[in-house]
Order: sequence, then C-alpha cells, then structure tokens
Amino acid sequence: MTMSAGPEAALPPEQRRWTWERLVGPRWLLLGDVGSEGSYEDDLPLALCAEIDGLFVDLPPRPRERFTLVGCTPGGALADLLDRLPTEALGTDQAWLGDVCIAAPPSPSGTPPEWWGEDLGDVVVLAQRPNIAVPGTVDIDLSGFVHVYDRTDAVVRPGGVAEFLLQGLDEEPYGTCRDVAGVFRDRAAPPVPQVRLLGCRPEPPLLTALGALGQSTKASLRRRRIRADVHVVAADGSADEVIGAVVSGTVIASGPSRLGAGLVDVTVDRDPGEPLPAGILGILEHWHTGRPDGKNLWAGYDRELRHHWAGVALAHRSGAPDRPAGTTYDLDGRFVTDIEGFYCAIGEAINGPGGYFGWNLDALDDCLRGTFGARAPFRLVWHDSAVARAHLVVGYDRRRLGPAVTLEYLLDMLTAHQVEIDLR
Repeated sequence: MTMSAGPEAALPPEQRRWTWERLVGPRWLLLGDVGSEGSYEDDLPLALCAEIDGLFVDLPPRPRERFTLVGCTPGGALADLLDRLPTEALGTDQAWLGDVCIAAPPSPSGTPPEWWGEDLGDVVVLAQRPNIAVPGTVDIDLSGFVHVYDRTDAVVRPGGVAEFLLQGLDEEPYGTCRDVAGVFRDRAAPPVPQVRLLGCRPEPPLLTALGALGQSTKASLRRRRIRADVHVVAADGSADEVIGAVVSGTVIASGPSRLGAGLVDVTVDRDPGEPLPAGILGILEHWHTGRPDGKNLWAGYDRELRHHWAGVALAHRSGAPDRPAGTTYDLDGRFVTDIEGFYCAIGEAINGPGGYFGWNLDALDDCLRGTFGARAPFRLVWHDSAVARAHLVVGYDRRRLGPAVTLEYLLDMLTAHQVEIDLR
C-alpha cells in the first residue's frame, strides 16, 4: 500500500490518496477499529480491499409481521372498524387501519414516561375473538410492520407496564390492551451471515486481529472484533464514505487471495444488520472518475435506489460556497414520480449532475437554511411540474410507513424558506 509522502501523510485518512502497485487499484478502504468492546475509533486505517463480498446483497422484501392485541378494549377508529365490518372483510383492504402506536399510560406524577412506545405501520386488522381470561375484552390480530431502522433490530419489552395505550395518527385514542404479542423480540440473526474482504491488504490494526486467529481465549476473541466504515476509492485514489456500509463482527479466517500475491481474503462473522442493495454498486460507478457527467442518471432507478443515489451524492458533496441569494435554479420535473425523485431532482437543480440538496424532509430543511449550495431567498423554476402533481398526492406511503409527502407540502415548505416557486 502506498500513499503520497510529505504533507498528505498528515491528513485524516479519508482525505488521503490510496493506491497500490498493481494493475487495478483498490476499490474499498476500511476505516474503523479492532479489538474494542463497545467503543471504537472511527478513522483508523484497517485495510484496502479489491472487493467485499456480502456487503451489497439484494434481500427479498421484508415480510409482513403478525401481532395480537391481548385483552383489548377497542376505541376510536379501531372500534368503529370492528363494529362496521363483517368478519369476512377482516384481512382485506377494507380493514386497513394505517399507523398504530403502542404506548405506556401517562405517569400519575406528570413526569415523562421511561418508554415512549413502539409504532406499527401499514396495519390491517385480521381477526377478533373474545379474550378467555378477561370478560368483555377481545384479542385482535393485526398484520403490518414495526418501525425499525433495520429488520434485525431488537424491540425491547418495557418493564412495569400493566396496560398499553393504543393510539392512531395525532394520538387519536384507539383503546387499550393488557398485552401485545409479536412486537417485542430479540435482535435477529443477520440475513447475510458473513462478509468477506477479498484481495485485502491489511494495516497494522487488522494484522493484530489476524494474529489472534486460532486462539480460543476471551482476549483473542476480543482482538478479532472489528468495526469499520467502508469508503469507496475513486480512480484518483480519493476515498468517500458509503453511508450505511459497515463491516462489523468477528474475524474468523484469512488466507491467500487469488486476486494477487501478498493479498489476503478475510472472513468476518457479521453482527446483526442488513446488507445494502446491490444496485448501489452501479450508482457508485458514476462517481468513480469524478462527478457524474449527465443529468437524470438516477431516473431509471426504483425508489430505494433513488434514495441511495441521494445518499451517494451527500457523501460526495463538494462543500463549495453557496451561490448568491436571488439566484434562479431550474428543476427538471419529468421524473419526479416519488419523493425520492424530488430529492434527486432538486439536488441537480441546485448543484448540478450528482448534486445533493437533501434526502429526507429534515435534511431538506437543513439544506434550505444554507451552506449546501444555495442561499435563500432564491427562485426555483419547476419544469414539468404536472408529473409531481399527479404522483405526489395525499395517501399512505408504504415505503416510508407514514402519510405520503404531497406536492402541496413541499411547496409550503419551500415557500416558508423564502423560495419563490415558478411551476411550469
């Protein structure tokens, strides 16, 4: 592994140029730490790698989950749905309830609760039946999804809660229940159990982990623990973080690599967590030799990959100063068929092909406050706005598990930040 000598050697690892003396340059840089218990450094160089197997994998869609509200006294929209629908309609679209929050009752002292609850999304009522233990209550079966960042996340049961409150949107009361089945669970095993670092050139911290292979003591197991953020290495040797790409687990094997003399393949038993979609690899190629060279290269991607396109744009943002207030920007609206498409389109309108200007509502709000390329007040000419008007409409967003972001909401948000909008 080589780096530029002189002043560059004193730069943070993510600002250096990373190369090696081979025909094909390294593709990945791992920055993190090994051998720690819960507290890791985030910028120690661990390795350069030609490939990483198991980090980018397409999973089947997350399956719907099944829950039971035990000993339930329904109220509000939940009671109304059960009263008006015949049994045969349960489990159909007619029995769709939307979002349900399972919360603890208010504290008698008025102090904040120790547990703020769990949210269920895209809920459908499947069935109801009398509870055999508590007369006058029912058990209600639901299907839907627990709001979690990652499908392997644990959902911890709160202690000391004898009764759960059921709430809908804006805390609308849906009744109470004595218990909930199917929501609380241990952390699940990773769907892809191992990551392999192929064609890897380890730095000293990772060499320490490899040196502990074959030992069975607790200390050796600790020395083999690794957590690293993955950075993609461009053609010029620069490296940028791939947001969400993490190698975390226990090193269990290494051996010579077929990808080159002196390189090794390292196998890591992965901690729970989902891989990133394989389509991100194609997105990263657009930045391999610099910024993307054309507009709307994101347009052919689905919603998930449009989201990751904006994430790659965020990781590669230049940090150039804002253009002056009063500047006019042109937004190409032909492909704004979802909220993710809007973030891609406004990123390019403000900062050119591959540009970033938010990838969720909170991030968009941050960008509109400045330092992300545009300074308000400014003018946004939204071409082909009829596409967004037809697609960004009132409804339920099953990808986000919440109310859909509408065109009117975006226009109000932009206007509140002193953006003059010209819809065309």
